[in-house]
Amino acid sequence: MARIIIISCKKIKDITCVSCMKCFKAIQERQGEFARYQGQELDIVAMGDCGDCPGLVMPKVGLISDLAKAYGRDFDVIHIGTCIVKATTTAKCPIDVEGLAEKLRAKFGKEVVIGTHPW
Repeated sequence: MARIIIISCKKIKDITCVSCMKCFKAIQERQGEFARYQGQELDIVAMGDCGDCPGLVMPKVGLISDLAKAYGRDFDVIHIGTCIVKATTTAKCPIDVEGLAEKLRAKFGKEVVIGTHPW
């Protein structure tokens, strides 16, 4: 079973992507970056956001990690939402997605996947 957390764009989440339904649909149908989990159960441990511009992902994931451990709900994989990727390519989001992925891997020792749904 893959235990994942998803980090989304605070400005897009619940504004243009109502209730993150695209991510949940992709999880259910194993589409986009969730295709890697074909035949596996998924446990969505947490879903948070970047902390708003200019992005506070590192401290937010730190808090998620602390709470996950405290509640016996540790995770294996961090997904950086497609909304963050799109915000960096179509808007003025200052996050360096590749750099962020490397920082998350180094700090938390978890697999990091860039992207969620294919839409």
